[in-house]
Amino acid sequence: MPVPRLIARSATEGLLPVTIGALSLSDATPARLTAIAPYAGSDKGVAKALKATGLAWVAPGASANKGALTLLWAGRNMGFLASDEELPKGLEEALAPHAALTDLSDAWVALGLSGPGVEEALARLVAIDLSIAAFPQGATARTGHGHMMALFHRNSPDSITIFVFRSMVRTAVHELSEAMERVLARAEA
Repeated sequence: MPVPRLIARSATEGLLPVTIGALSLSDATPARLTAIAPYAGSDKGVAKALKATGLAWVAPGASANKGALTLLWAGRNMGFLASDEELPKGLEEALAPHAALTDLSDAWVALGLSGPGVEEALARLVAIDLSIAAFPQGATARTGHGHMMALFHRNSPDSITIFVFRSMVRTAVHELSEAMERVLARAEA
C-alpha cells in the first residue's frame, strides 16, 4: 500500500490576502507560538527566565517586544510568546521548572487587519472598544469575535492582529471580509 504524502499548507491558503477599499487582511501567523502558564507561586522564576531575553512578564492587557520575540497577555496567568525565529537557546529549559509550556504553532492562526477603518470593521464583530484611545499600541485583549473567542493585539495605530483557533479561520476571514465590505459601503455612501 502506498504511503500518503503529506503536504504542509498554511491554514489561510486560498483565503488571504484580502483587500477591500483601504482595509487589508493578511496572514500574520508567527512561525512559533508558545503558551506560557506559570505554576502557582512561580511568577518570579518565569520573570527571571524571560529577563535573559530582554522581556518581562506582561500585565493583563499588555504585551512586550524584544527583537523577534513578542510576549502577549493571553488570559489570566497566561502569555503567548510569538516569534518568527527559533526561541533563544536555553529559554525553554529555563522556563520549564516554573511554567507549563505548550507549542500552539499549529493550533492558532493570526490575521493581520490593517488600514484606516480597522476599528470600524472590528466594532461590527467585537463587543469591546478597540479605538486607539481605549486600545493603544501594544494592548491585548481576549474576547469574543463574532461567535468565537479570539486574542487581539494592537500592532500600530492602524493595525490589529487577531489570533483565532486554526479550525475557525475560514469563519473569521469570512466575517472580517463582510465587515470590511460594510466599512467600504459606508465610506462610499
